[in-house]
Amino acid sequence: MKHVTPALLLLPILAHAQTPADTTRLGEVVVTASKVEESILQSPVTVEKLNARQLRLTPAASFFDAIEHLKGVQMITPSLGFRVLNARGFSNTTNVRFAQLVDGIDNQAPHIGGPIGNVLGPSDLDIQAVELVPGTAAALYGLNAINGLVNFSTRNPFRSPGLSVQQKVGINHLNDPATGAHTFSETSVRYARVLGPKWAVKVNGTYLRGYDWIARDPTDINPNGNATTGLLGADNPARDPVSSYGNESSNRSTLTLGGKSYQVARTGYREQDVTDYQLQTLKYDAALHYKLSGKTELAYTYRGANFDNVYQRSNRFRLENYHLQQHALQLTSPVVQARAYFTQENTGRSYNLRSMAENLDRSFKPDARWNQDYTAAWNAAAQAGQSVAQAHAAARVAADAGRLQPGTPEFQQRLRELADINNWDQGAALRVQADLLHLEGQLNLGEALRRRGGKSLPAWADVLLGLDHRTYFIQPDGNYFINPEKGEDPYSTLTYGKTGGFVQAGARLWQEKVRLTATLRADKNDYFSTRFNPRLTAVYSPTQRHNFRVSYQSGYRFPSLFEGFSNVNSGQVKRIGGLRVMSDGVFENSYLRSSIDAFNAAVTRGVNTGGLSRSQAISQNQGLLVKNPYTYLRPEHINSIELGYKAALLPGGRLLADVDFYSNTYRDFIAQVEAYVPLDATGQPLPPGSDLNPIATALSARAGQARYRLWTNSRSRVYNYGGSLGLRYEVAGGYLAGASATYARLRRTESGDGLEDSFNTPRWAANVSLGNENVAHNFGFGLNYHWQQCYYSQTFLVTGYVPAYGTLDAQLSYRLPEPNLRFKLGASNVLNHYYVSYLGGPSVGGLYYLQLTYGL
Repeated sequence: MKHVTPALLLLPILAHAQTPADTTRLGEVVVTASKVEESILQSPVTVEKLNARQLRLTPAASFFDAIEHLKGVQMITPSLGFRVLNARGFSNTTNVRFAQLVDGIDNQAPHIGGPIGNVLGPSDLDIQAVELVPGTAAALYGLNAINGLVNFSTRNPFRSPGLSVQQKVGINHLNDPATGAHTFSETSVRYARVLGPKWAVKVNGTYLRGYDWIARDPTDINPNGNATTGLLGADNPARDPVSSYGNESSNRSTLTLGGKSYQVARTGYREQDVTDYQLQTLKYDAALHYKLSGKTELAYTYRGANFDNVYQRSNRFRLENYHLQQHALQLTSPVVQARAYFTQENTGRSYNLRSMAENLDRSFKPDARWNQDYTAAWNAAAQAGQSVAQAHAAARVAADAGRLQPGTPEFQQRLRELADINNWDQGAALRVQADLLHLEGQLNLGEALRRRGGKSLPAWADVLLGLDHRTYFIQPDGNYFINPEKGEDPYSTLTYGKTGGFVQAGARLWQEKVRLTATLRADKNDYFSTRFNPRLTAVYSPTQRHNFRVSYQSGYRFPSLFEGFSNVNSGQVKRIGGLRVMSDGVFENSYLRSSIDAFNAAVTRGVNTGGLSRSQAISQNQGLLVKNPYTYLRPEHINSIELGYKAALLPGGRLLADVDFYSNTYRDFIAQVEAYVPLDATGQPLPPGSDLNPIATALSARAGQARYRLWTNSRSRVYNYGGSLGLRYEVAGGYLAGASATYARLRRTESGDGLEDSFNTPRWAANVSLGNENVAHNFGFGLNYHWQQCYYSQTFLVTGYVPAYGTLDAQLSYRLPEPNLRFKLGASNVLNHYYVSYLGGPSVGGLYYLQLTYGL
């Protein structure tokens, strides 16, 4: 794909519904950008929308996958059943900076702090429209939406009654070297009925089965672990392949063999050895609607999902029998909107793949015994005249004798046993139960006064008021979470809450050619003082078709549950939340792991090539150790300025052009740092003020370290900027065409402390689409091409470059008016060029499907 450039992709084409020239869609409305209905052309910030017709035309396998083709959107794929949305940089596999709503209701998994794809969202049969706001939306939503948010609007049973059924059958993993072809199936049913002038109901159900994408990256992320001894590549006894677990840094030992120091890692297992790639999702919802008046409705909705797939944070997980459910009550009217919802999460029988691999090895033979056997075998091989590399290979074979082999009954039995042990130093279970309670209300004061005939508010002015409260409830499991509050039972319920509100005032001036809004939001979060988020916007519309916009806003992101309260022993490293209540004393007494690694590498080099004794090498290099400069968590913050222009051009507004430019300033990024506390001979932390030599001696050996992975804030201030251009063109004959290009760049970092560089975003990305619902005789087609540039990725798992890739999605459709059947033959990544969307993730190939839809 190297010959494709963004400039070539700026063709006059993304899709907008075909309408005659004299019935232009200038009146299309959006809600998400300002929390009130407004013209999409006059939105004060960038907003992208997929309407029902665009969704029917998409060749993507689902409406959720189609979001990748919107301007400014980045989507990564940790799993076939789990994709992650982001906009404007700083992406990761659990994006807690981007909010995902269904009819205004957050569908995150509470302990994760972000959604698991669309498992708790609507089906293709129930989706009405998608509205996406790239960039911070915290001033209005306060949901940690500092990178943006998306809202899925579902079909109202009063307006969309009847029975709809959809069946997809497909195949993936064609020409996959890791496995053979596998089938894919998804069945969806929707039924809605109007029970009378006041009542309506709807129910939805979706069942999906498939075989997940496989992570199989063999790249060694510790290639120089034994460079001082000349052991490189396959000869390196400390190899750490990206998609192999149990051979990470915490699974390595420094062994003295033949008078030299060697890093030696446990053997570990490939990801496909320790997980089941069979995935399934069963999701369902039911809603009861009561119409109080023409535009006022009260609705109760229940959503639930059970699913199995692969998920990723710093490590990858097998989610198994994972359960989410949500109860929601909401009132909607032109004056008042109110919502109350309660989300429950149970991780079922899920487990950590890295911990599984580590403890499969350790349950076969503890590290100390394995090291002894390895050393003895190495010495024997060396004495027999084998080369150093041959001796290491022979030592591994000897130390691994009797090791559990993937696929054997004994291996599978041990895997099941470890998956049920809720301690990652011994097992791998993920056993979390978490709940979320959210209450919010919104009053359109201007509309209320006008409906009452009041004259206290001019017709050109609007005032919107909002208030919300959220509390998380965690049932501590003793491994992942505890209750840290002094005097509390560590297994008593842990709560973490926030209360906030906003006021927004708007004015329409100069014959409504100028629209101004000002918003101020305040949020008070547990453990933090009140934070304020302002937003100022202006839209200038010299004509109905031309609209210029500018906005300034700021946003805060408070630490998620996991960032604030985690308490996990993982691979002999304890990951703890960054709130003082969790990590008191650790920051002050620890040293950066990066400096400890550099120190130990220098010690090894001094012993192996400098002729020094180990104690001499320690004394000579102890100055490399760096005290941990980081401290307890603070909220993350962004300031953002955005300029934009949106216009409906050509007769009838057949060409819609949208361009935006933004500049962001971030501070206090929430990120992780690994730091170790030096221990004395009894295993207690060395007292503050200890001499450097005993500290260095302690940190030169595994037994002298208490290892921690801490959530903290970057010390840098980060600047990034970017922009996008989108064109949507209605071509004669019913063709829908369009193109978009997006540019995102990390401009500069003030201190370069290494924590903030997880920008993880391609500089250039582009989309091209073309489609027609009825080319001839009810036959139609849809094409989408997505391309993105190579980009540098930095995560806690692995760092490097993600190759550029381009994917073509295509579909052919046929509509049979009676009995209202639609057939679609489609494929995502139709050319089957395997790619990875981020380092450490799976290889994604083509998914080919046949879809039959009735009644939609």
